Amino acid sequence: MTNQELYDLMARFDRSTLQSLKLSQGDFTIELARGGVSVPAVPTAAAPVAAAAAPVQEDEGPVVGAPLVGTFYAAPAPDQPPFVSVGDRVQKGQTLCLLEAMKTMVEVPAPCDCVIEAILKANGELAAFGEALMRYKPC
Repeated sequence: MTNQELYDLMARFDRSTLQSLKLSQGDFTIELARGGVSVPAVPTAAAPVAAAAAPVQEDEGPVVGAPLVGTFYAAPAPDQPPFVSVGDRVQKGQTLCLLEAMKTMVEVPAPCDCVIEAILKANGELAAFGEALMRYKPC
């Protein structure tokens, strides 16, 4: 399954009323679910596997998770400063970053008034559904 096919599948799932979806093709399986539950895709043996990011430990604080699979962008444009930096105090709903999926930019908002403790993704890096993007401390 190509990246474009995965993006199309996720977009259709997002627009549907389904609560979960499981798709298998040969050795490849993907499960989509609502409510922040994520199940990683199982790649085929022939497909290259990207190195997984180190898991964020719960005692380090709450995190902002990726609402969809996409490319992480810290700034609105390459020549502009990032939306937030470590140590910034942000308000609920303020844009923290962008995720690009299927040529569409999706703003990721702050879940509450908080201070950004860490930015866990590099600019231009692919983010998986539910993967931690930033760690924060509620105010």
